[in-house]
Amino acid sequence: MGRNYRRTRYGGKKIARDKYISKAQDGYEAPSVYVEEKSYNDYDIIATLKKNVERKGYIHPTKIQDQAIPYVLDGKDLLGLASTGSGKTDAFLIPILNKISKDRSQKCLIIVPTRELASQIQDEFRELSKDTNLYAALLIGGESVRKQIDSLRRNPQFVIGTPGRLKDLYQRRILKLEQFNNLILDEVDRMLDMGFIPDITFLVSKLKQEKQALFFSATMSDAAEKIANSILRNPVRVQVEKESPLKNIDQDIVKYQSNQQKFSILTDLLIKDSFEKVLIFSRTKRGADSLTKALREDGFRADAIHGNKSQNNRSRALDSFKRNNLDILVATDVASRGLDIPNVSHVINYDEPEDFKTYIHRIGRTGRIGKKGNALTFVN
Repeated sequence: MGRNYRRTRYGGKKIARDKYISKAQDGYEAPSVYVEEKSYNDYDIIATLKKNVERKGYIHPTKIQDQAIPYVLDGKDLLGLASTGSGKTDAFLIPILNKISKDRSQKCLIIVPTRELASQIQDEFRELSKDTNLYAALLIGGESVRKQIDSLRRNPQFVIGTPGRLKDLYQRRILKLEQFNNLILDEVDRMLDMGFIPDITFLVSKLKQEKQALFFSATMSDAAEKIANSILRNPVRVQVEKESPLKNIDQDIVKYQSNQQKFSILTDLLIKDSFEKVLIFSRTKRGADSLTKALREDGFRADAIHGNKSQNNRSRALDSFKRNNLDILVATDVASRGLDIPNVSHVINYDEPEDFKTYIHRIGRTGRIGKKGNALTFVN
C-alpha cells in the first residue's frame, strides 16, 4: 500500500501518521505576495476606483494582480493559476469594474463553488464599487429566492452566484444569461470536486458568444484544462507559485485513547495563550454541533459552520470569527471551502481528514501570507 497510507477499520485508506508531523523550516521566510515596486496608480483605471482601493488601505498589488490586471484591462481572456489568499478577487474585480464603469452595456457573471466565497466577493465588490453606481446581485442557495428575484429586477451589472441557484433562476426565466458579455469562473478545481461542471457548462452555453472570460483555479487537472479550452479564446496564462504549507507550518499529532480523553486534551490545549484563533475540523455536521455545544458549556467562545446551517447563521459565525468575536470556529470540509480568514493561529483536525489533499487544504487555513502556522491532528 505504500508508506503514505494505512488501512482503516472500514477498509479505506488513511494517511500515514508520519505525514502529519513536520516542523516549519527554521529561518524560512515565505516570499512576499506583494510587488512592492508597483502601486495601483500604475494601472489605467478610473479615479473613483483608485480612491476606493486607497480607502481599503491597499498600497502594493499582489503578484497575481500585477500579472493579471493589465491583460484584463486590454480585454484579453485569462487563465489564472492562484490559490485562496493570493489576492485574485481584486485581480478580476478591479479591471472588470473599470471596464463596466466606462461601458454600461457590459454585464458580468461571476460563478463560484460556495456561498461563503460568493459572499466574500460581494463584500469586496461593495467596497470597490463605491460612487460608481454599479450594483451586484448575490444568487446563492440557503437565502430567500424572493429577495434575489427582487435584486435581479434592479438590473444589476454584476451577478455573483453558485451554480445551482443560477441555473434555477435562469430556468424560471428570471435571470437573463444571454445579456452577459463578461464571465468569471473562480476556484474551478473546487467546482470540479463538487460535481458542478454540468451546471457550469449549461450556464456558459447561454451567455453571449462575444465575451471576455476569466478562469481561475489553484490547480490545473485534465478536466479543468478541458473546460478552459472550451470557454477561453487565445487566453493569457498567469501563474503564482503556490506556497507549500509544509514550509511554514508546524505540524504534529495528538494521541488519545477515548472520546472523553480526546475532549479533555482539546480543552487543555485551547486554554493556552498561543491558541488565539483556532479552526477545528470535524468529519460530520452532527459532530461539529456536538463539539461546539460542549466547548460553549466549558466557557469557550465557539460556533460551527456546516451544510445544515442556514446561510444567515453560517455568514454570521464566519463574520464573528473574522472580527475576533469568536475564538474557535468548528467546520466540516464542505463548509470550509474557499474560506480566507486572516490570522488563524492553529488548525486542529479533531477528526482525521479523508485524504492527503483534504489535509493540505485544511492546514492551509493557517500560516497565510508568510506567517508561521500550527496544525495538530488527533489520532487514536
